[in-house]
Amino acid sequence: MLIEPAAADDARAIAQIHVDAWRAAYVGIMPDDHLASLSVDEREAMWREAIAAGQPELLVARREARVIGWVSFGAARDKGAAADIGELWAIYLDPPHVSTGAGRALWLAARTRLAERGFKSVILWVLAGNARAMRFYERAGFAVEPASSQRFTLGGREIEELRYATVI
Repeated sequence: MLIEPAAADDARAIAQIHVDAWRAAYVGIMPDDHLASLSVDEREAMWREAIAAGQPELLVARREARVIGWVSFGAARDKGAAADIGELWAIYLDPPHVSTGAGRALWLAARTRLAERGFKSVILWVLAGNARAMRFYERAGFAVEPASSQRFTLGGREIEELRYATVI
């Protein structure tokens, strides 16, 4: 497996994984109609712009030249976050590649890049009902910050996010 910076030509594969991973991971957490409405074309345009801008930083995992997952990261976006706090913005795998070590490899590559940029700790936000992701992050050294819970409404459903943090 190869981990490398995303290129503009990767935008479509990144978008497809983004949509497929959401539809696999968020069943019962997010409204079904929202998951059904996700657009690969819209996500492709978003990721193409992000890759061109370099924000967030985006790495892809490849097996046999095919993108099988990606991670995005950068400075923490929380209001008032210290300058030395990074954020794992997202990490997604093509569903058949979950539990193959690709997610861990992406996290370790992102952690290295964040440390090289001077970040001392990393936060991330995870949906409270996403038990698989929570286990992954806890195994990677993250711990939940229970007081940081936030809620939002999507499609008439209240959804809770929890912030996790780790020291680099």
